[in-house]
Amino acid sequence: MTRYTSSHWGLYEVEGTEDAPRIVPFRGDPDPSEIGLHQLAPELKAARIRRPAVRRSWLEGGPGHAPELRGREPFVEVSWEEASRLAAAEVARIRESHGNKAIFGGSYGWSSAGRFHHAQSQVHRFLNIAGGYVRSRDSYSLAAAHVILPHVVDDMHSLMTYHTSWDVLAENCTLFVAFGGVPAKNSQISAGGVARHKTRAGLRALGEAGAEVVNISPVSDNLITDGPVRWVQIRPGSDTAMMLGLAHVLQSEGLHDTGFLASHCTGWERFEAYLTGESDGTPKTADWAAELCGVPADEIRALARRMASSRTMINVAWALQRSDRGEQPFWMTITLAAMLGQIGLPGGGFAVGYGAENMVGSNELDLRVPSLPQGQNAVAEFIPVARIADMLLNPGGSFTYNGGTYTYPDIRLVWWAGGNPFHHHQDLTRLQRAFEKPETIVVNEQFWTAAARRADIVLPATTAMERDDLGFGTLEGHYAYMKAIVPPVGEARDDYEIFRGIARELGLEEAFTEGREAEDWLRHFHDRTRQSWAEHGIEVPDYETFREQGLVDLGPKARARVMLKDFRENPAAHPLPTPSGRIEIYSERVASFGLADCKGHPSWFPPEEWLGAAAAARFPLHLVSDQPERRLHSQLDPSPWSRANKIGGREPVLMHPEDAAARGLSDGDTVELFNDRGRCLAGLRVTETVMRGVARLSTGGWYDPDPDSGTERHGNPNALTADRPASGLSQGCAAHSCLIDIRPATLTPEPRPFVLPEGATGG
Repeated sequence: MTRYTSSHWGLYEVEGTEDAPRIVPFRGDPDPSEIGLHQLAPELKAARIRRPAVRRSWLEGGPGHAPELRGREPFVEVSWEEASRLAAAEVARIRESHGNKAIFGGSYGWSSAGRFHHAQSQVHRFLNIAGGYVRSRDSYSLAAAHVILPHVVDDMHSLMTYHTSWDVLAENCTLFVAFGGVPAKNSQISAGGVARHKTRAGLRALGEAGAEVVNISPVSDNLITDGPVRWVQIRPGSDTAMMLGLAHVLQSEGLHDTGFLASHCTGWERFEAYLTGESDGTPKTADWAAELCGVPADEIRALARRMASSRTMINVAWALQRSDRGEQPFWMTITLAAMLGQIGLPGGGFAVGYGAENMVGSNELDLRVPSLPQGQNAVAEFIPVARIADMLLNPGGSFTYNGGTYTYPDIRLVWWAGGNPFHHHQDLTRLQRAFEKPETIVVNEQFWTAAARRADIVLPATTAMERDDLGFGTLEGHYAYMKAIVPPVGEARDDYEIFRGIARELGLEEAFTEGREAEDWLRHFHDRTRQSWAEHGIEVPDYETFREQGLVDLGPKARARVMLKDFRENPAAHPLPTPSGRIEIYSERVASFGLADCKGHPSWFPPEEWLGAAAAARFPLHLVSDQPERRLHSQLDPSPWSRANKIGGREPVLMHPEDAAARGLSDGDTVELFNDRGRCLAGLRVTETVMRGVARLSTGGWYDPDPDSGTERHGNPNALTADRPASGLSQGCAAHSCLIDIRPATLTPEPRPFVLPEGATGG
């Protein structure tokens, strides 16, 4: 029988022998991702954590000793018994001395595609059973959207599951307008694995059907249909201004759908007063917008008229809300679509993320499988996920979030499992300082990442290749048994066994395991899945048969989707989960928060860093730090597939030929990117796929600061980005609001991101 493994990049088949397995694409995937084919590469194995390890000063001096040496001193490898005892003793000490609200449970990242061996579920269950912990809310990817969208239309997860499907778009859409593109490289992934990659085929079908495709973006290669695409070069961070200009044309020329605005929306009149300038004295005309966004006013007017006369889908990329005032482009996208009156029609309306994940635009069945119960958290304190450095550096300080005011807790113990904050966070020099504050940092990790190197206790975890699990992704049309392919590297243990051993030290083993081995949990999950899916008329074999056959493929049961179709047809019978039950162009609730940086309706706020700011005189390039093409975030960066894209062992930075020439730079040069926050080195790639005034350095290169100069040697853009909240509403990250300059590198220390720390066992 065929063996399968599921990862974020796809469902894969396993061939070869037990001693020499190899991963190949799932034969049903029309566009498999190359990323996951390298999960067994020896380069990855060489970067693994093989034994439990403790930072030397912490081991010798105790908790809180020499925290400034985190990331700068050797580790001492210890037995699992010793590591479990030390970790359990820290949990007990902190609980007794400071209470559970002094423990932060960090688990941000994609962890595993398996439903049981999912580090976030495991660490949260363990900490809840131990009395609770401070948690984070939302995500770096979507924090601003997660907070604003429920006030306006619906929550982000619900919207993702019922986006209009690609087949409906190809049949009905005649004008596809994308703010920030539709980056197919991003949609290589889905949380539970991808059986059939759909984005490239969906875009191709849209082009073949004759739809006009417009990419409004500072880069051109993030929307490819194999047909004509009109590239509109826009100044980064100014999308809301252009949308307002489009809206003014629709309103002033009577092209807006007043009937839909009256029947399905609330607050149009309040927004209209802002749009026309009645409320603030500034009409948001196409000419006003052109001065801000750099797109000619005549082009804005022409596009608005085409949008009104076409079946138009407006897509906004997730990247746009990872910026100063990131709520505004999402809110304005929905408002613009409401003015066109096509929301709920096949091929029309709005989308918040085609190209962000494979599931967006899928027509597969919306089913669920169980996940590990996490219990109840007895600690009320939380932080927005991107405010971790603020929390550690400013205990007792206050912050606002979604209309409330809260206090940062005083964290003494950080436990991280399933994620790498030194990838996701901004201003990594500041995060380094913040990581010197806790008395103890414990990390469950598979690889010697920057986060593991800055821990006090490092616990080696297995990868999905080394354990049995159940693979399932929402709207992905498959359910897979993931049989272990290779034995664990070194002494690595499953997170379940790691926490089980520590729970045993605390007298909590029975509460954590409920008397079940890992295999018992898998059988339990499967039996519940089988029962649940039977209610939908889907037959799933018993556990033993499923484990043997390896896959349940749901593809033939797919169905077309039209987002908000029922709401359009009968808003009274199918109201939205907003206070009014309608689309809230003006939100009384948001207005009541009294925030200076988020009004009751979508508005233009100049970003703190953009090419229209005074700071652009010193730093005249806008840094775009998008998702990488050859990995997910920082995962698998040591793989040969990721390394093959580097230039001289460093990440590539893309730059327009005229910008490079003005600085005396040539393709392949080692260059230094810099601003007042930091410096990093990268390899230069000169290309016309980025507009003038823009530099593009994708995220995910493992953070590698030079201990002597402080310069990041590997090309991590978060050495430069600002650790600044998007707004007082969401507190989301603002990574894309970042100004820099680039010059020839005078000092070029060798990048060493994958060299093991001193004291770690190699292989």
